[in-house]
Amino acid sequence: MKGTVTKSTGSWYDVLVGEKKYECRIRGKIRLEGIKETNPVAVGDFVEVDPETNTITEILPRKNHITRQSVKKTGHSSIVAANIDQAILIATLQQPRTSLGFIDRFLVSAEAFRIPQIIVFNKMDTLDEDNKKEISKLKSAYETIGVTVHLMSALKKLEVEGLKKYLVGKISLLTGHSGVGKSTLLNQLSPGIQQATSEISDFSEKGKHTTTFAEMFSLDAETHVIDTPGIKEWGLVDMEPQEISDYFPEMRELRLHCKFGSKCLHLHEPGCAIRAALANGKILASRFDNYVSMVEGKDNRK
Repeated sequence: MKGTVTKSTGSWYDVLVGEKKYECRIRGKIRLEGIKETNPVAVGDFVEVDPETNTITEILPRKNHITRQSVKKTGHSSIVAANIDQAILIATLQQPRTSLGFIDRFLVSAEAFRIPQIIVFNKMDTLDEDNKKEISKLKSAYETIGVTVHLMSALKKLEVEGLKKYLVGKISLLTGHSGVGKSTLLNQLSPGIQQATSEISDFSEKGKHTTTFAEMFSLDAETHVIDTPGIKEWGLVDMEPQEISDYFPEMRELRLHCKFGSKCLHLHEPGCAIRAALANGKILASRFDNYVSMVEGKDNRK
């Protein structure tokens, strides 16, 4: 029988077949087929299930998936979600601060599979005027490259309804650091969702983990959101330095005009169209700096 994985605890998987839910394990052979993901089955996967043994016997082909580097197992990746229509990053400017490096790595990972991206800046009610000006500049910069940006406060229920219009009829991944208000937002989206929430740690000003496993929630028959545990780092997976600029929309066309074409890494090469655009203010300096960090393998994953 074919079903959809709606929850993953790492050992057990909830699989929805029609309107019936099965608690399943993975057939041992799947784990031995050279898979380099720490979680070979992800929420959103379409799978074959043996109902007599409650076993996932096959992972069906994916239309896409989004991954990040495993923080626990060197050389492995972690599949955040599969078969999604869009990826939504919940970000905050403070308590905790979501770095631009983290944001850009998320965008690049989604863009690699041409998955549309949305950045939701939450906790707008906590910001002073200087912070709001910073958010306004970021919103304009990201919208210029085709990323949807939404400003809201889940706790105060400000612009929650505005976000819902982006979710209708789609399977959406919701991710971000612990403490950005993801669980609070999910609780606002549907009365049927009751995710635990927690305060920010006074000592570290970082969020405390409340979600411990990935799970898909249905807002209606056609609208689904996938919640994930808070992510501390976002490392890129299986990307060669030469291809990374292809996942920056503002660089994608320009790179064809570089003197050394696809061989140009846009670091020190002469005749680089991307560095010329940077000098002319056509590429955001922070985006270029984050691009360089990715190419050089520097650690700006947090």
